[in-house]
Amino acid sequence: MHTSQSPLGSPVETVSPAESLGKHMRWLVLIALTGIGILVVILGFATYTIPTVLVPDRGGVFREGVAGAPQYLHPVWCQNSSGVDSDLCALVYRGLMRLDREGRVVPDLAQSWDVSNGRVYRFQLKPNQFWQDGRPITADDVVFSYSVLQDPSLADIPGLPSLWRNVTIERLDDLTVQLTLPQPFAPFLDLTTVGLLPAHIYRDIPAKDLVTRPLDGGPIGAGPMRITEKSADHVRLEPSAFSPGAAPYISAMEFRFYPDYASVVAGFDAQEIDGLSSILPPDIKSTAGRDDVQLFSSVESGYENVLLNVNNPNAPFFQDARLRQGLLYAIDREALIRDALAGQGVVANSLFAPEHWAYSDAVPAYGYDPAQAAQLFDAAGWVDSDGDGVRDKDGKPFAFIMLVKDDNLHRQIGETLAAGWAEVGVRAELQPVSFSGLVADFLVPRTFEAALTDWNQVGDPDPFPQWHSSQIDGSGQNYAGWQNAEADALMEEARQTTDENQRRELYAQYQSIFAEELPSLPLFHPLYTYGVSTRVHNVQIGSLNTPAERFGSFPAWYIDSRRVPANQVPVDTPPTPPGATPQSNSD
Repeated sequence: MHTSQSPLGSPVETVSPAESLGKHMRWLVLIALTGIGILVVILGFATYTIPTVLVPDRGGVFREGVAGAPQYLHPVWCQNSSGVDSDLCALVYRGLMRLDREGRVVPDLAQSWDVSNGRVYRFQLKPNQFWQDGRPITADDVVFSYSVLQDPSLADIPGLPSLWRNVTIERLDDLTVQLTLPQPFAPFLDLTTVGLLPAHIYRDIPAKDLVTRPLDGGPIGAGPMRITEKSADHVRLEPSAFSPGAAPYISAMEFRFYPDYASVVAGFDAQEIDGLSSILPPDIKSTAGRDDVQLFSSVESGYENVLLNVNNPNAPFFQDARLRQGLLYAIDREALIRDALAGQGVVANSLFAPEHWAYSDAVPAYGYDPAQAAQLFDAAGWVDSDGDGVRDKDGKPFAFIMLVKDDNLHRQIGETLAAGWAEVGVRAELQPVSFSGLVADFLVPRTFEAALTDWNQVGDPDPFPQWHSSQIDGSGQNYAGWQNAEADALMEEARQTTDENQRRELYAQYQSIFAEELPSLPLFHPLYTYGVSTRVHNVQIGSLNTPAERFGSFPAWYIDSRRVPANQVPVDTPPTPPGATPQSNSD
């Protein structure tokens, strides 16, 4: 600043351009700072008052306890096993086809399929699918996997589907495979659900070694999870980078191996694990009362029944369908499920579970009716002639030996059945045996009178191996010795018909005949119950064919979570944990 003389002679102060600019900038800075301060206050207030919610975040490890340890991890054996082998295979492998929740065979790695003349099956693979090592899946892998099952060196291995040896396998192009059977066989499609193996990894291993030796060192499949760590006490799996669909929220899954079921429960109590692979009926009540575990149940596809040997001369009463019906009327199956199974079952009116596509709801049902049972026994001439409490006829008492597996649950079921029959004048003597002894010493040689058995009816409903008259002798499984010409004809036609609607109708007729004849007494379909820690959220299992399918919704499960503004939650976000309702920071 400097002074100058005005025309009137008075001094005047003048401001230089630089000083004027500096003064102007100071005002601008002051205004800007004031604005920023106001904005901070506004934003802070908004942050302080906008509601927020918890949403899933990625991370965490889900740990499940199982009794036992895996043995083979080969997809062929996993289909016929239960426990951790089956669980792991369901996560590691995929087949051309898979089972849906109603036991129907639907595409998996296949994009589509068709069948002509009941014999020629053509499968089109989905494009851009990859093994867990990143190599593309092609028809060559399908041909390799199925050709292994045709290898002559496997002919002496029991349990392998011999049907594969008669199938012609052709590669039509990179994504198309054709399988030709010597004759129509509708249940064949079930075999295409077996997990496939990558040819570029396993083609140099002899077929017998590949099938009979464990796939150690982290087997490669096409499933959603890949084994990244394997030891004597656990297996760790992580999401495959090449699996289609959304990546799981949870970073990894571990199966922890324990010597027995009690040790699994102890591991859960010690917070070593988050999941109980199976909860047994005796533990349902105590587990349901805990606040740190969620329970999920599904009806199993198998069934428990009393198998009756209609050809055993020591039990002539089993040859009369009226007496077999009377035995079923005399069983209070609802009470049996409530008391012996802690509610873990549903009454079986058919050999097929109610959720199965082949189940018929028109099947005759037998309620608990001891009066009707007594009436049927009386009409057939079986009365208590000597007052000893046991019905008899021509000097033969209505009494038989019933084999039961030698564990507490099956003993209790057997005792409940025997008590119910005693009320209507029938005596059943229980004989506990081991499972292997039951099969080898009694069922196969047909030397039993009655046996409490459980059957696994997964996938195709074909009852031919268990109930067709051609299976009574030799290696067949018609242990009851039941013969019915009409039922035979229905089973024969159904296994040659690929049209599902026609098969359903045939099996509806078959189920009605079976319910009338009752060569075995269906008791219940067991419930599979699964336990998960409450720290794991959004667990859903729905109906299952096998317990191994419980991880079908695993990508949506989560352990970790984060808080975000309520108006910024993505549309496809899973539900928040219980109690994690929107809240404001000012609450």
